Amino acid sequence: MANARTPRSAWIEEGLRALAAGGPDAVRIEPLAQSLGVSKGGFYGYFRNRDALLAEILDTWERAVTENVIDRVESGGGDARARLSRLQALASAGDDDPMTSTASELAIRDWARRDAAVADRLRRVDNRRMEYMRSLFRAFCADEDDVEMRCLISFSLRIGNHFIAANNGPRSRAEVIALTRQWLLR
Repeated sequence: MANARTPRSAWIEEGLRALAAGGPDAVRIEPLAQSLGVSKGGFYGYFRNRDALLAEILDTWERAVTENVIDRVESGGGDARARLSRLQALASAGDDDPMTSTASELAIRDWARRDAAVADRLRRVDNRRMEYMRSLFRAFCADEDDVEMRCLISFSLRIGNHFIAANNGPRSRAEVIALTRQWLLR
């Protein structure tokens, strides 16, 4: 096994940081070992090869952005609006964790544009996220079209906000996002 000071999760997390910084081609064993301050031999105690690490990165990311987030939202209790509000807050605070950071999200989305297997995985993740939001919005929205619009706006806000460079008139971006979230929960 690899050195106990370098757990499997450290390799995965460092791999995700490399992915976020430079795409899948940046996930290389020797640079990861250097970043972790260990020899690359420890890598092989956990993974067969680089492809096994990339698969584990995707598995870990998928759990982090779906089931782990849902568990955190649900554990706080409350009605659907309270849970949606908590989900929005978690999505906003995700940049503190490499598993849920915007940089990781965008890197995986970019990777999916060139890799069909990653695109399938991303579709599964996005569908899981949308289904969860639908279940919450349905609690107070009777119209299925309204549910779909709110889900798409919510999801687009999480992903697309990072691509929009426009000013927001007299308001800050944070103020407009807060107003949008309030509107979505009405």
